[in-house]
Amino acid sequence: MTDQPKQQNQQEPQQSVFTKALITGFTAGVLWSGLATIAYYFHFTEVSAASFFFRSFLQTAWTGTWLAEVLAILLVGILSLVSAIVYYMLLKTKNGIWPGLIFGLVLWLVIFVVLTPLFPAIPAFLELSSDTWVTTGCLFILYGVFIGYSISYEYREFNETGKSYSNEGRV
Repeated sequence: MTDQPKQQNQQEPQQSVFTKALITGFTAGVLWSGLATIAYYFHFTEVSAASFFFRSFLQTAWTGTWLAEVLAILLVGILSLVSAIVYYMLLKTKNGIWPGLIFGLVLWLVIFVVLTPLFPAIPAFLELSSDTWVTTGCLFILYGVFIGYSISYEYREFNETGKSYSNEGRV
């Protein structure tokens, strides 16, 4: 009798690159909106995730509580799946910091310039403070770079691993 594991070199089933991109999207949404919420509480920015989703449409006391912030962070994580899918479809083959940085900046511009009129609790872009511009801009850049590097890395690793396995039997 041996108490050893079945086979240590047995590989776990690989997740598809698309599945990993979705996981990356959700993780990035939760991580960076969580940091944005911390920035909001320390007055680095005038907006939080709850400002966008709850305070814009509901005029109740609970929208100013920590529960609203946590729910908004989770909602951003879910909406971030769309962002990850867009990056996966358009930019997964691009390597380096620039594609993710540009993706984050474009996303920031779309949300803060184009979509702001949809959220009454958010002041117009030119009415926001420069602290809000810089803080949210930096957070979106970091978000874009996080998604970009993660998805591009997984895509590259999957394709390089697939090529090495397919060439092993050839002499």
